[in-house]
Amino acid sequence: MKKKEKVINQNYLEYIPVKNNAIQWEEDSKGTITLLVENTGFFNRAAQKLLAKPKVTQIHLDKLGSFVWPLIDGETDIIRLGEKVDEEFGHEAAPLYERLAKYFQILESYHFISFQKP
Repeated sequence: MKKKEKVINQNYLEYIPVKNNAIQWEEDSKGTITLLVENTGFFNRAAQKLLAKPKVTQIHLDKLGSFVWPLIDGETDIIRLGEKVDEEFGHEAAPLYERLAKYFQILESYHFISFQKP
């Protein structure tokens, strides 16, 4: 329960998401976005050699995430992004702002994005 209160207290909806420039991404013919994250550092290099782990991890976003990712421009806040998602998906995205807040919270936890406060 405290996690939900934390999201509400931080009020992610007014924040402006900004993509991490180190994250590469590509879009396939179906519109699915794949984030390409390079595995760097000592432990990652050891895992690549010993366990045949890839140098680049591919993270495939779902339908909603694939729609939102290209819209992140460093100028649009989450409320405006939510309006665009609502236009595209309607009731399919419900509960809209709770899902968007959690989505952006996860992206931030993996350092795929950062936030600018308005």
